[in-house]
Amino acid sequence: MMAMWNRIRALIFKEFLTLWKDKKSRFVVIAPPLIQLVVFGYAASFDVNHVATAIYNEDNGLASRELIARFEGSPTFEVVAHLSQEADIQKIIDPKDASLVIHIGQTFSKDLLSRSPATVQLIVDGRESNTALIILGYAGRIVADFNMTWLHSNGEALSPARLVVRSWFNPNLESRWFIISGIVGLLTLVVTIVVTALTVAREREVGTFEQLLVTPFRPFEILIGKSVPAMLIGIFEGSVIIAFGVFWFDVPFRGNLLVLYIGLLLFVLAVIGVGLMISSISRTQQQAILGAFLFVVPAIILSGFATPISNMPSIIQDFTLINPLRYFLVIVRGIFLEGLPPALVFQQLWPMALIAAVTLAGASYTFRHRLS
Repeated sequence: MMAMWNRIRALIFKEFLTLWKDKKSRFVVIAPPLIQLVVFGYAASFDVNHVATAIYNEDNGLASRELIARFEGSPTFEVVAHLSQEADIQKIIDPKDASLVIHIGQTFSKDLLSRSPATVQLIVDGRESNTALIILGYAGRIVADFNMTWLHSNGEALSPARLVVRSWFNPNLESRWFIISGIVGLLTLVVTIVVTALTVAREREVGTFEQLLVTPFRPFEILIGKSVPAMLIGIFEGSVIIAFGVFWFDVPFRGNLLVLYIGLLLFVLAVIGVGLMISSISRTQQQAILGAFLFVVPAIILSGFATPISNMPSIIQDFTLINPLRYFLVIVRGIFLEGLPPALVFQQLWPMALIAAVTLAGASYTFRHRLS
């Protein structure tokens, strides 16, 4: 038994040494995750700021000027043009010089003073539908605040019901909190799958795999020796991103760190199983990278990282049940933002444990089959 563990330890050391000496593999492990973390952390955002806005005001009354002043004073909107005729709307929207045009009619102030319905037209560029909806939401909020202020200043009774918005878990609606916590799963997935997929394929390509087969190593020992370095690298990558998220990007951490690492370990094991299967059937590193890419892209799309799973067709939702990233994102976001209790985390842990068992068993079978 001691001799077996000595052989496995030697193989693990050899894997780390090979990984460190290979410039390409060393670059994959270190550089891309840090670059992607910075890019996603600062560039990726669901927030909409500095919306290019054009004003088409046909009314020179006090009310219209007050409304325009609210848009000009908002950090969300940036007034880039004042239009003089209706034909200018198309000219500024078509080339994307403005994403929103606020059209105030000639009788806006008069209608408000006479307590008649007064309308404001919001013309938004709908080519990016999600952004358009967010812009309309922000603009609608400004118009609603203007209405409340106008009613109060003109002595009219306020509505008996007043809307007060409070966002749980993310009171400032910082999309960065949502993105950075999800990046923990995304980058850990990418690094782990690539490192694992390259292990056997690299040895086949350089011709050392046949040498490994004539050693006293048994297949399951080789499998363990290939898996442990990838597991440690995956946990290390996840730890670095967690630390950056908490201490650099100020994402709150409200849950149990131990429970998070249990989820991280099961997630990495599930990914390693997939990576070893890809590596076992690949004869070159190029094939291994392609196989990893074919797994990573659907896994991210079907994980709920950017779009809610509940919005997907029912048959696609069924496919997400075999995706380990789906469960880990629930765990990491829940622990970061909600302080998810262990009892609720367990509902996501056991499916990942099952996926890990199936993928590792499949990798073992594929590995032994390829050897025979």
